[in-house]
Amino acid sequence: MQQVYRVNGMTCNGCRNSVEDKLNTIEGVQAEVNLEKAEVAITTTRSIDVKELQDVLPSKYHIFEQKATNDIVLNSNIEEEKSTLKQLYPLFLIFFYITVAAVLLNAKTWDVSSFMLDFMGLFYIVFSFFKMLDLKGFPNSFRMYDPLAARLPVYAIIYPFIETALGVLFLMRFQIPLALWVTVVILGITTIGVTQSLLSKKSIQCACLGTALKLPMTKATFIENSIMLIMAFYMLINIYI
Repeated sequence: MQQVYRVNGMTCNGCRNSVEDKLNTIEGVQAEVNLEKAEVAITTTRSIDVKELQDVLPSKYHIFEQKATNDIVLNSNIEEEKSTLKQLYPLFLIFFYITVAAVLLNAKTWDVSSFMLDFMGLFYIVFSFFKMLDLKGFPNSFRMYDPLAARLPVYAIIYPFIETALGVLFLMRFQIPLALWVTVVILGITTIGVTQSLLSKKSIQCACLGTALKLPMTKATFIENSIMLIMAFYMLINIYI
């Protein structure tokens, strides 16, 4: 007999494989995971309790029957939100430190444009650092949602180096107009891909901090890119108008 269950907490193909492998260790169980629907089809030769399925899964995953009561679904959604916030904690923390550092650098002689340049420079340096921790794995994750990287694999390979170069240009105050235009182009393309992923509700891993930190694709990713784009447009307007 076959029963379909919902699984919360899966964000990438690695999660799918992990859930599938763990469930298949149960005697008499054959599991097949659908990542996009966040579902797993369980084929069994015997009656099986959902607790037995949950016991073999890591704590970040929560499995429950599709016909669960509203209370169970609500509790599961709450757990999923908590799990997502916990996963996004490193991203929020990094943003906080970058913001504080940029403020401190400009505290004595405050200037909005200078603050933005330092923020953008630090942003690129820090984010490229995490991408370079796994230069082999990053391109695969990046190609899952960036339209240009999906069509031009070499772009995904050199992207961390582009970010590093942009960070240096902003911090050194060198070729700022060029750096701003490049920022608009590359982050504009990425934001289109992020928006498409969010609208399609695909559960994929965000590559903004590389693959070292397992971050789900959420609205936070869209907001992060939007902040950088707004700053870039603001700076360009100040330069040309």
